[in-house]
Amino acid sequence: MSAASRPPRPRALFVAALLLLTLALAGAIALQAYRNFLGHKATAERVLRDYSRLAAARFAQRTEMAVYYHAFWPALDALSRAKAGRPDTELPAPSRLPVSSEPHAADFRKLARYTFRYDLRGGRLETAGGTPSAAVRRWLRDTLPVHSRTVYDPKEHLGAIVRTVDGLSRAIVYTVVNDQSGAPRTIVGIEEDPRGFEPLYTADEDKFPLLPRPLTGGVSYDSLGSAIVTGADGVELYRSPVQYPPLFAARDSFEEPMMGRVQVQVALRPDMAPKLVIGGMPRSNVPMLLSLLALTAGLVVAALLQLRREYELSRLRADFVSGVSHELRTPLAQIRMFSETLLLGRVRSDDERERSLEIIDQEARRLTHLVENLLHFSRSERRLARLSPALAPLAPLVSEAAEGFAPLAAARGVTLCTELTDGVVAPVDADALRQMLLNLLDNAVKYGPSGQTVTLGLTVADGRARVSVDDEGPGIPAAERERIWDRFWRLERDRGSAVAGTGIGLSVVRELVALHGGRTWVEDAPASERGDRAGSRFVIELPLVPLAHAASGAGTVRADAGATA
Repeated sequence: MSAASRPPRPRALFVAALLLLTLALAGAIALQAYRNFLGHKATAERVLRDYSRLAAARFAQRTEMAVYYHAFWPALDALSRAKAGRPDTELPAPSRLPVSSEPHAADFRKLARYTFRYDLRGGRLETAGGTPSAAVRRWLRDTLPVHSRTVYDPKEHLGAIVRTVDGLSRAIVYTVVNDQSGAPRTIVGIEEDPRGFEPLYTADEDKFPLLPRPLTGGVSYDSLGSAIVTGADGVELYRSPVQYPPLFAARDSFEEPMMGRVQVQVALRPDMAPKLVIGGMPRSNVPMLLSLLALTAGLVVAALLQLRREYELSRLRADFVSGVSHELRTPLAQIRMFSETLLLGRVRSDDERERSLEIIDQEARRLTHLVENLLHFSRSERRLARLSPALAPLAPLVSEAAEGFAPLAAARGVTLCTELTDGVVAPVDADALRQMLLNLLDNAVKYGPSGQTVTLGLTVADGRARVSVDDEGPGIPAAERERIWDRFWRLERDRGSAVAGTGIGLSVVRELVALHGGRTWVEDAPASERGDRAGSRFVIELPLVPLAHAASGAGTVRADAGATA
């Protein structure tokens, strides 16, 4: 098949492709927005981690200065004043050390346990004040020589060791005294209790806060973050009373050899993040993006379903036009052929003339019935359908409709019989009732087998009139018994068959019944004499008025269904 002869693609496919492209574009935009959020969040978290590193460094520096000036230097200054480094001088106990007049100079006495002097040449260790255990004395003899050679700072004349020895945390502060030749001769120092350093960790926090005040907006230390100080041996020396989760935490240590490089960890308060980051922490827009994406997907799905319905409706309308054309063409061809036969005098006998006239009459009836359906369908589409119900006995009207359809049934080899209950009176539009019955009879004859018997019945049940049409056809599947009343709907088994149809006959029946205030449905036909249950029963139920009301001279009732100007 050439490209020119190929049928063009339906416009609905193009629109559907655009809708799907729109959904994909919305998804891409949502994904990009989420990536931007993740990028902004990562940037803000990097800023906060940088702030936590800065806070840890400032806390370590402040703590080192506080411990040096309030605990270590006053002790070494007092030992120097007492000339405790001379071997010929008595080693003073901590309580006998002189104290200068500088602030906090006397605080070291509260922390001191004992003083000591160690001879590097002879290995002799002296102590005054408290008495260290044998394990502590061995540790001092083993540690001081090595520490003084590797860690001791000769410029500051200070060395410090913070360790847990013999189950107790100890802070050893010492200085090295040289002989006349400048060689190290004696180590003199003092042991202090590190637990007494706790006030020093928060000393001068107003002067030296964790972060510069322009960054924090003047927030105090206690509410900005939490700190943990750990010795070189992993033993915790200090923990702030309030601890925050380490979402934005950093570690630092004393840069000097003070206290054996004590580790400091500072964790910033999580809810302080909006105050530390310009513009605050970015908020997650995932719920909103997912909601918008779901709404877009829902709208696209609804549009696709609507396109599918429009496409289906367009196909059904095309089938309707094709069916109407076929329905019109057949009777018109028959009428034209037999009328030409009569006009040209080709009839050979009176029986043939009568037969030709009968066929013309049958086909004219079919055309009339089809045109009435089309006219009602057109009025219903424009909401102009009108009825003029009047109280009337139903049996004569039903019998008249059966007699009018009998020639069409006989032409197809169908036997039509009636089972009517007399005395049933209801407000009906006679023309509408006739059209409803003709549609049901035509449906029964058209889709039933040749030679079947179609029964038209009239009964009273539950205070309402019921008109039924029973056939011996293949029946209606239970799943399709509501769909068959829709416009243009035909059973799947009938769409490819040779039986022509417009697909509006049953919809016209339901609309006319609804205008009468009744209802209609389809069910299995009653069991036949043979005991099988083949066929269907179409039922019309109408409001019933007792015969006494009709005899009293009740007037005509009018009903306009959806009439518009």
